[in-house]
Amino acid sequence: MDYVIRPVQAEEWAKAREIRLAALRDPAAPIAFLETYEQAVERPDGFWQERTSRAAEGVVGRQFIAEATDGQWAGTVTVLVERPAGEVRFGEAAKVDQTHVVAVFVRPEARGAGVAEALFRAAMEWSWELAGPPVKRVRLYVHERNARAAAFYRRMGFVASGDTVPVPGESAARELELEVLR
Repeated sequence: MDYVIRPVQAEEWAKAREIRLAALRDPAAPIAFLETYEQAVERPDGFWQERTSRAAEGVVGRQFIAEATDGQWAGTVTVLVERPAGEVRFGEAAKVDQTHVVAVFVRPEARGAGVAEALFRAAMEWSWELAGPPVKRVRLYVHERNARAAAFYRRMGFVASGDTVPVPGESAARELELEVLR
């Protein structure tokens, strides 16, 4: 694998925007993301600058990228910090100190090369090393019809927690919560 896995830097907001838009154009996007390409493309530069700056700070979350030798980003994953008294971003409120993996994407041409695995290792290591109360689990949600992603998450050690939440805008569909416990 000829990629460097590293945290995003604040000044890389344009690249962060580009890979997010690429993710939202992926055929799996409707069952992988809660945002549409049309929503994201309309967001002003300031939105992307602030989002990337927060992800670079690593306080409330961290975005990791897989960077090729030519500077192109092959993939990304974001990890959000969730505390029991904190804001609920998606799903059920945190019952314990935890992190929440979101925005997982690897470009089609980089799939099968170990990029997703390397991104997840970085996300998990960061989660377990967080300052403050120790993280007791890492969670994520996967659409019940996203079998490919669910199989990958299981290979990475995630198991079903038993909790599900409705998919926004799809009353009959469910997001399954998967977790890795410390």
